[in-house]
Amino acid sequence: MILQHSISICKLWRLSSPPNLILFRPSVAYQPHCCRIRAFGSAVSASKVTETNTNETFFAEESVSWTSLGVSESLSRALSSIGLHRPSLIQAACIPSILSGVDVVVAAETGSGKTHGYLVPLIDKLCQISDSSGAIAGQDVRKHNRLSLVLCPNVMLCEQVVRMANSLCNDSGTPLLSIAAVCGRQVWPVKEPDVMVSTPAALLNYLYSIDPERRRRSEFIRSVKYVVFDEADMLLCGSFQNQVVRLINMLRFDEKQLSRSKNSGAEMSSTSDLEEFRDLKADYGEDADEDEDEDEDEDTEVGEDKANLETDTKGLKRRDWRRVRKIYERSKQYIFVAATLPENGKRTAGGVLKRMFPEATWVSGNYLHQHSPRLEQRWIEVSVDTQVDILINAVENGKSMADSVPGVLRTMVFANTVDAVEAVANILTGAGLECFRYHSDSSLEERTKNLLDFQQKGGVFVCTDAAARGIDIPNVSHVIQAEFATSAVDFLHRVGRTARAGQPGLVTSLYSESNRDLVAAIRHAEKIEEPVEKAFSRKRSFRNKIKKRGREASSHMR
Repeated sequence: MILQHSISICKLWRLSSPPNLILFRPSVAYQPHCCRIRAFGSAVSASKVTETNTNETFFAEESVSWTSLGVSESLSRALSSIGLHRPSLIQAACIPSILSGVDVVVAAETGSGKTHGYLVPLIDKLCQISDSSGAIAGQDVRKHNRLSLVLCPNVMLCEQVVRMANSLCNDSGTPLLSIAAVCGRQVWPVKEPDVMVSTPAALLNYLYSIDPERRRRSEFIRSVKYVVFDEADMLLCGSFQNQVVRLINMLRFDEKQLSRSKNSGAEMSSTSDLEEFRDLKADYGEDADEDEDEDEDEDTEVGEDKANLETDTKGLKRRDWRRVRKIYERSKQYIFVAATLPENGKRTAGGVLKRMFPEATWVSGNYLHQHSPRLEQRWIEVSVDTQVDILINAVENGKSMADSVPGVLRTMVFANTVDAVEAVANILTGAGLECFRYHSDSSLEERTKNLLDFQQKGGVFVCTDAAARGIDIPNVSHVIQAEFATSAVDFLHRVGRTARAGQPGLVTSLYSESNRDLVAAIRHAEKIEEPVEKAFSRKRSFRNKIKKRGREASSHMR
């Protein structure tokens, strides 16, 4: 609809007041049905949120400190030096579980502190391994089985994780550990770092295409001790799924190799490792890239089954190895982190995790799949004739918040497509409102520059959903949906760009007649104090889902 009206940019803008705005907030925190850890804090009803207890919806109790969670004194000082004096609720809940060494699934609302929630315990564990093993500069970390691997869906999020990890320094100002990104234009580091951050595609490219002798692959997989999947719902679904399942199977297969070698009393030679990984690729490596529409039970199990049915080696019969394939000594830890993790169905990310990691500990945020109680929402139904005027008014009204919001004022405006972003930016520019643009058609350099300028200077940031996930832009005071999100998942990530880290925020959602069903579902879920999980749809837009339901109802009436 934005595109239809963009031809009227040169019209005389009618800066009249918008229709009555509907204010709606969630009132009570949802209690997820999964195994839930709620440590040191509790949910706060939005109807009771005031300036004096706003922090209760984000920070853990005052009696909870980093050291009380098991974090070392040196790392606690590093956190305090960057302004993180107290852990958040989700950090207080997940850090002890990650430090314990078990597999952990962290599902919590956007802006709750999940990135530091996994970085802090991993850095703490790696520092302790360095101290206990007597590792010194110049030693090969791979020999110590101590590498931490963080997988993210895109380059921007990888670089953000690296910046956050590098900000944790010792008393002399040096980063506590070496961190490197392997993605985009970043090449494989000469010296392997303590923490490596990459995208699934970039990592597989280096392990397969740029490693013809395959020695790097076996050495790298063996060196990995901790694996984090950031934005896990994206990584376990859609185009990422086959790549991620392949990596998980490679890591698990290495665990089984190591367990078998320990049980047999002899360490496998590097030649044997190389042969095993060659068999691994032949057995399931290429088969993992099957059509994503196939049943996910087959997608996640076929690689594991085939990988363990290798030819007889060292007197071990095929049937014997298959019989004990699920009983092995664990040597790696898996951590999955997401702001949205639907479980309604075996093909959802939550369903895949429950099947692949049934023993994992789940840590859920108080407002998972809900909006922050610090968030004020305004809902405005628009038409082709009124949308542009109301959009401009919404941006102008956001600028009027400057007196009540300290620091630089930042407004994010979302549209659904690249063309729509360009149309919205042209409309705002024509109305005298300068803005930054962010979408996939822009070069990486241009996106990085615009994002940095927006962070430093503030203003208006017009973007697609590429900026809705993972990217942490502090103190965004206003989010505007110029076009309403096509799914509840995208909606939650968009509104999660504001009201982060204990701060308040405003969301103005413009929607049309075609969005009424999705808007009604989201608002109804809030009204009855339930999550919006029933409105989730990963394979098709919510509108198509409603149409399908209508066709089914019509067929029953015949």
